[in-house]
This record gives sequence, C-alpha cells and structure tokens, in this order.
Amino acid sequence: MTKHKTERPTIGIVLSTVPRYSETFFRNKIKGLQDNGFRVILFVDYLEPEDSNFACKVVASNVFNKNTFKRIWCSFLALLKSFFMHPKRSSILYTLNKRDGISFKENMKQVILNQFFLKEDVDWLHFGFGMLAVKRENVAAAMCAKMAVSFRGYDLYLSPLKHPGCYNMLFTKDIQYHVLSQEMKQELFRYKISSNKIQVITPAIDIPFFTANTAVENKNRLELVTVARLHWKKGLVYTLEALALLKQSGIAFHYTIIGAGSEKERLVFAAYQLGILEDVTFTGKLVQSEVKKQLEQAAIYLQYSIQEGFCNAVIEAQALGLLCVVSNAEGLAENVLDGKTGWVVPKRNPVLLANKIETIVKLSEAEKQKISKNAITRVHKEFGLIKQQEAFVHFYSEN
Repeated sequence: MTKHKTERPTIGIVLSTVPRYSETFFRNKIKGLQDNGFRVILFVDYLEPEDSNFACKVVASNVFNKNTFKRIWCSFLALLKSFFMHPKRSSILYTLNKRDGISFKENMKQVILNQFFLKEDVDWLHFGFGMLAVKRENVAAAMCAKMAVSFRGYDLYLSPLKHPGCYNMLFTKDIQYHVLSQEMKQELFRYKISSNKIQVITPAIDIPFFTANTAVENKNRLELVTVARLHWKKGLVYTLEALALLKQSGIAFHYTIIGAGSEKERLVFAAYQLGILEDVTFTGKLVQSEVKKQLEQAAIYLQYSIQEGFCNAVIEAQALGLLCVVSNAEGLAENVLDGKTGWVVPKRNPVLLANKIETIVKLSEAEKQKISKNAITRVHKEFGLIKQQEAFVHFYSEN
C-alpha cells in the first residue's frame, strides 16, 4: 500500500453511529490517537443531529429514501458522483470485487453504498466490529489504505452462527486484527489467521474516575450488583436462579441490575417465579457517575455471562475494590484471575455460582481484602488508558 502524503497519519474508524457518551472505549481511543498526533476520521452509517460537534471529522453514509423511485434516483446520482468525483478508486473497488466473484448487480450496489469512503484519504481504515467490514472487504485497498478489523466478542462468536460464511471473504484479505483477549486470538487461529496479524489490546478504563470515594459499610444484607445490557448472552437468568438458591440457604441479599434491554420483562418474571423479585432492583440505564455510586454501595459484582468478549464493567468493579465473580465465557477468565483477583465459575451452572457466593461470604475480612487489593493493583497496572493508547499507537505505527 502507498502511504498518503499527509502531515500526520490519518486513521479512518468505521462504526455504525457516532459513539454515545457511555461508549467510552471508542471515545477514549479517538482522543488517545489525537493526543498522540494522529488525525482521525470517523465513518458512520447513521448520523444524528446532535453528532455535529463530535471530537473528530465525521463522514456519514448516504441516506437512500425508502420510496422506490427516489431510492433508484438517489442510487443513480450516487453512482455518477462516485465515478466522476473519484473514478480511479471506484474502478479499483469494482475490479477487486469482480475478482472476488461478486456479481455485477451486487458489485454496483457495493460501489454505490461505499462511495462515501472513497472521497477521503486515510492511512488506515479500521472497522470497529467484524460485521461492519462485510461487503466492504475491498474498500481499504481501493483507498490505498491499510485495513484493520476489531473483534469484540459477539461479532466473532455469534455473528457467524447467524450469518454462516459471513467472514469467508474477509479472512482472505491482508488485514491486521485487533481482539480483546488471548482466547479471541485463539479463535482467530481456527480461521487460519497467522499470529503476526493479530494483536491483543484489552479494554481500559479511566482509573482516576473509578477510585472508591466511600468505604462499603457492613450491612445486614449482602449487596450484589451487575452492569449489563438485558440480553440473553449476559446469563442473567442463571444469575437469578443462583440467587434464589442463596435465599433458600438463609442469606439475605439485595441484587441491583443496571442496564436496559429487550429481556427486561422476561427477567422480571423470572425473578417473580423464583420468589426473589422483592430482592432485585432493575435500575434501567444510568449515567456513568450514577453507575459508580451504585457500585460503591455493593460488596460483590456478578458477571455470569454466557458469552463475553472482555467486559469493561468488570474492570471498573475491580478498580473500585468489589469482589468479582464471573463466568468462564471467553475473555472473562483473563479479566479476572481465579482465586487471585476474583473468582471464575463455569457458566450455565447456578448451583456452582450460588456455592461460590456463599463461600465468599464466609471468607474472613483479611481474605476479602487481599483479593480486593490484588484486583485494584492489577487494574492499575494492566487496564489504564495510557497503556491502551500506547498499544494502539504501536498497532498503527509498526504494522
């Protein structure tokens, strides 16, 4: 690839939308790159009015009207624009797609839909999720840019089940991959991706923000908390079943679930049937400062997911000194070191989870403090923003 003659390296990041305030990973990454002298352009499929003042240049896809006639007309105009304003790149994209066996109709569709990329000059085009690169496998090459793809969990493990063969073409390209854990790197090996094409960069948090302001007071009941989207992959039904067993053992507790999602009705009904609805609070989605307040009032953090790339919330809980119990789903076993910074319990087993919580409750204060301090120390050493930013600078500079 030829490097564009710009004053400083330019990174094109591809997302569905401009990251919201709570999506700290991408916001921190963009800020870190800018602080290190990189120029960043954000490519998005959808643009909201409130996104106009985002911290970097934002380039949005064309919006094609749902009306058939207007959609055809807009597509025609986009095609003309593509071939007249950047004919060389459009031609390269068409040729590369044709070489991959893409039909004429699908090829023209991809040229039209992806033309908003072609007017920009970038050194890297980095797709923030695996599925965002599907049907865009040749766009970076058409732009004379290097290509990178991040996998974050769901897109690597579940998307291929929903869309069989979705990455077949992607995995034939010259790409640098970013993943969140060593386990995800091993998963890419299954697709014959070589090790030198994969870099593990874990999530990171704002450590000064996630420093405990208050000590947890001894209470008559055990305070537990989870921060998660209300989605089946978070394993919340199994968590509720474990807590029902805990109640049967005579342990008084209160469980706070922070987050919103389509599964709320199912989870509320599950808590009701299990006889623990009065012991569970669904707060809905909270701003970061309120999440921190809720975490500070808890003693144990639970993340008993069925599938999980890594999970920032677990890092945040450890930074605040909570005792963390997680499942062995993907990156969680790297996020929490079993018996050292928390505990890892095999997933889909409420009995084991209940037993582990009961064991933790019976630990001496000295044993609990040791685990808590180990977790805080490791978060400070491994999961700070500066370390992550340096890793991305190396990712773009050395590859």
